[in-house]
Amino acid sequence: MDRILRGLLALLAMCGVLSAVPSVAEELTGTQVISMMRERPDGNDRQGTLTMTLVNRRGSQRVRVLEQVAKDYGMDRKSLITFRSPADVEGTRFLSWTYDEPGKDDDKWLYVPSMKKVRRISGAANNDFFMGSDFTYDDIDMGRRNISKDTHTLLGEEKHGEYDCWKVESIPVDKDDPVVRRVVWIDKKTLLVVHLEYYEKKGLTRVYDVLKLQEQQGFWSVQSAQMNNIADEHKTLMEFGPFTYDQGLEDSLFQVAVLQRGSR
Repeated sequence: MDRILRGLLALLAMCGVLSAVPSVAEELTGTQVISMMRERPDGNDRQGTLTMTLVNRRGSQRVRVLEQVAKDYGMDRKSLITFRSPADVEGTRFLSWTYDEPGKDDDKWLYVPSMKKVRRISGAANNDFFMGSDFTYDDIDMGRRNISKDTHTLLGEEKHGEYDCWKVESIPVDKDDPVVRRVVWIDKKTLLVVHLEYYEKKGLTRVYDVLKLQEQQGFWSVQSAQMNNIADEHKTLMEFGPFTYDQGLEDSLFQVAVLQRGSR
């Protein structure tokens, strides 16, 4: 009976009724790799502190302490960053709503206490530097740029430092984008961006590097990273304190009204 069954299965496979497992896995595309990065597990919400150190060409430093809360709504995300120190930036808040829907622009607002006014960040202002750092408003939430804003090409697999990575080139669909090309190295294990190069018409202008990763509550995140602004001979070091995940953060934390009255 076993011989008859094996023979029947072999016949069905030959006729195409049973599909054989391919001997070589189908190659990933650049878009698939970027999608995997965006969909990596990082909890439904997260909260923590970070220290931002700005270093100019002479080596002078300015240190800022921030708090960030963020919550996911499917593939959309809402995030609030609040500056806690020093005194000249204390109370400054940045709220962003990022969307997964193709072609839909993200919503971003900045509140500066000295101005007592909420400013909407849109259009070309997304390419301005965030609070004197070397991160723009467009890339402050690293890895959340909408996939539809670029065409993505997988350049191959490449080791970057200790990380085994996919290397992807992203070309903006918007021809007016000052960044004409981004090349990103994504760690295969954690699906985090560990190296990112920004190119403008004049060439390479900025380089982002992860210095250390950490695992907390089963989620991988960046512990420290640096953005090097080659053009301006300036750099920004980001150090992330312990984050807590899945606390059930209230939706009310992410409303525009919070910017002026505070998050607590």
